[in-house]
Amino acid sequence: MTEFTQHDETTAPDESKPLLADSKKAFGMIPGLHAVMAEAPGLLEAYKKVHELFANSSFDKDELTVVWQTVNVEQACHYCVPAHTGIAMSMGVSEEISEALRNETPLPNDRLEALRTFTLSVVQNRGNVDDGAVQAFLDAGFTKRQILEVILGVSQKVMSNYTNHLANTPVDKPFHKFDWQKAA
Repeated sequence: MTEFTQHDETTAPDESKPLLADSKKAFGMIPGLHAVMAEAPGLLEAYKKVHELFANSSFDKDELTVVWQTVNVEQACHYCVPAHTGIAMSMGVSEEISEALRNETPLPNDRLEALRTFTLSVVQNRGNVDDGAVQAFLDAGFTKRQILEVILGVSQKVMSNYTNHLANTPVDKPFHKFDWQKAA
């Protein structure tokens, strides 16, 4: 497997140094994902911007978590599932929601389940979602805007999940307690 450098403010390409400084300021550390992405400054900048845009979408904290973790679990991201478990806790998302997402068991309400189902359809069908799935999502009370915002969230997770798969990014120490493996 190809080894990827986990950069810090001294080893990163110049264009990534301020991005890593911002990460350290925001998190009190440089997350391993950001440290790896720093090798390609455009990727790190794009990831951070898409994260910000999705976090500020029309979805609430539970819905954001459903999209993030649905993609993370579907793509079996060893890094993002534990990280987003910790992030969900810090956002006040219930343990019931987090555990249902991590374990691929039913969510506590039909609306969140409809969001997970639609997100899975987008990922599994590479955006070629049939009209029935779109209508079921709309019938659950979501909007056309939110159809497109799911794409935004999936885009963010593609950047992180694929990076972590290729780089085998070690899980950050604060998230070790949320270690996860996809069920067989």
